[in-house]
Amino acid sequence: MDTREILEQIQSGKMSVEEGEKYLKKQPFEEMGFAKLDTHRKIRSGFAEVIFCSGKSDEHLMKIFTRLYEEEGEVFGTRCNPEQAKMIREQYSEASYDPLSRIIKIEKEGKKKIGKVAVCSAGTADLFVAEEAAQTAEYFGTHVERIYDVGVAGIHRLLSRLDAIQDANCIIAVAGMEGALASVIGGLVDKPVIAVPTSVGYGASFHGVSALLTMINSCANGIAVVNIDNGYGAGYMATQINRLGVKADE
Repeated sequence: MDTREILEQIQSGKMSVEEGEKYLKKQPFEEMGFAKLDTHRKIRSGFAEVIFCSGKSDEHLMKIFTRLYEEEGEVFGTRCNPEQAKMIREQYSEASYDPLSRIIKIEKEGKKKIGKVAVCSAGTADLFVAEEAAQTAEYFGTHVERIYDVGVAGIHRLLSRLDAIQDANCIIAVAGMEGALASVIGGLVDKPVIAVPTSVGYGASFHGVSALLTMINSCANGIAVVNIDNGYGAGYMATQINRLGVKADE
């Protein structure tokens, strides 16, 4: 829970003042021996801790997943492989797994989605990163418009969706190969663009380095660049920007 949720529950009588005080006085992390769960992250930043599943042992992943679910009533994991997903879903049948984005999550029902972020991908091969970005933003309460397969090889496809792109509070541009999509979008909108280079491409793309360098060196203004294949980072940042946009409209 974030601070506002705690105060609202106290105001409505669902939580006593003593319970709220106890929650806020808790140590800002929970020691698990192999991990220190940042249980106060949502209070500080508005976003609860997320699990990076890749590289974790089954035992550690299961314990972290369980504890975060108990703490928040929902949980979100990235880079989850099918074997890990199967293990989690054996214990939590309500957990959903998307093999494309490799996201596993248990999400509260009826969550309000605010504002608008446009997630644009250059090609279908970039969708594993685009979906990680889109689903991250949605999990954190953002309304997402997906605009896929609009790369510069057929720029008319992008221009046909320009109204929807320009209407967003923030745009995520996901592209491999030479990574030109972010520059094109950056020159057509008055909102921040988060560029996400992907590892998609032939040998000289150097597993995404070519796209990364193109995006960093873009002559279009208003473009920020995250790491190669970092859809999660883009979705998180876009949600922060979207929240500011919604506040400005209020």
